[in-house]
Amino acid sequence: MNNQILDFLDFLNGSPTSIQASHEIVKRLEESGFKALKEEEQWALQVGGKYYVCRDTSVVAFTLGSKNLLDTGYKIGAAHIDSPSLKIKPESLKTENGITRVSVEVYGGPIIGSWIDRSLSIAGKIAIKQEDNLRFLPVNLKQPVAVIPNAALHLNREINKGFEYNKQIHLQAILQSKESEKNSLMEALAKAAVVSVENISGSELFLYDFEPAEICGLDQSLIMSARLDNLGMTHSIMSAIREVDNSESTCVAALFDNEEIGSETRQGADSSFLENVLERIALNIGFSREEYLRILSKSFLISGDMAHSYHPSYPEKYDPSYAPVMNGGPVIKWNANYNYATNLESSQRFKRLCEIAEVPCQTYIIRSDLLCGSTVGHIISSRLGIPVVDVGNPLWAMHSVRETVGVEDHINMIKVLKVYYQ
Repeated sequence: MNNQILDFLDFLNGSPTSIQASHEIVKRLEESGFKALKEEEQWALQVGGKYYVCRDTSVVAFTLGSKNLLDTGYKIGAAHIDSPSLKIKPESLKTENGITRVSVEVYGGPIIGSWIDRSLSIAGKIAIKQEDNLRFLPVNLKQPVAVIPNAALHLNREINKGFEYNKQIHLQAILQSKESEKNSLMEALAKAAVVSVENISGSELFLYDFEPAEICGLDQSLIMSARLDNLGMTHSIMSAIREVDNSESTCVAALFDNEEIGSETRQGADSSFLENVLERIALNIGFSREEYLRILSKSFLISGDMAHSYHPSYPEKYDPSYAPVMNGGPVIKWNANYNYATNLESSQRFKRLCEIAEVPCQTYIIRSDLLCGSTVGHIISSRLGIPVVDVGNPLWAMHSVRETVGVEDHINMIKVLKVYYQ
């Protein structure tokens, strides 16, 4: 199997939440020679150097090119690392009639029915007390520990005619069916993190689908997994910039958390994170503020977020002239209201990259009587004034707990992004 696909499967399985995804990104960057920078410290950048910066769970990685930034601008790829999910409410563990449950909040916009009757695990991070300090550790139970069961058909005869789950009542996750004198969830977290229960002072936890990512189809042409939206594009951009070597241009990968809830957080795409990093790069190598603004005018952004693949069981949901097919190549996404930031100039630039990479290219425009989603692209474009093309790979069942994407599409997107960066 292709090494990029093997790494993609490992990345998906190692990233049950954006917390773990951030760690997986950093691990791979460091394996490729990227060095950590901290926002609170002075930077000393070298031409040809590879660096990354974290703000909470978001990561911006960059390679400092050999050519003058005023001539090249920045070559930026951006994606988001979070996915719709169910977040466990803190200290919500309770036992009634011998059944131990936790309550959840809905994060983003998942297809809720896809989470029911599945083997679920728990991951996130915990706060550890250390004398006068706090330490925060990622945690992953790595085994099925929860289920959100349906009511039997006999008790809900209308379920196959369409049923709306009440988020407060019906989505509580069952953790065990026997009473315990101890907090069984805290015991499990402490064991997974190899700490004592008494030292855990808080947690931020999510449910996740325990079934691993896998190759499927008689021809092995499909990947089924949770969180393909948008770890698919995250992995593509990360994989491409890891292979950048001695580039003339300064290449940037901006991988943000919290897109699914609007990006308006301190580490989201609508924060100061990316623009602070870009300005500090320019100032650090001797450019003025005015020159930095000129550099932005020369820059370009590829915004990567998964696209809707044509679904043969729902042909009425597509404009037949703009319905990309699975394994048919990267998709350029257009929207008249600029929820996607693509315009004529940016689309032509991406098409040219596909031609150089010898990769097919497709177009997606949603039906005129439906509403499309959005990406980080138009947010960054409006903040920085950088031209953007919104692209993605074709996907089935976007926002389901289990999504499907094409093997060849993932390989081809990495090819195009490598051409872009090099």
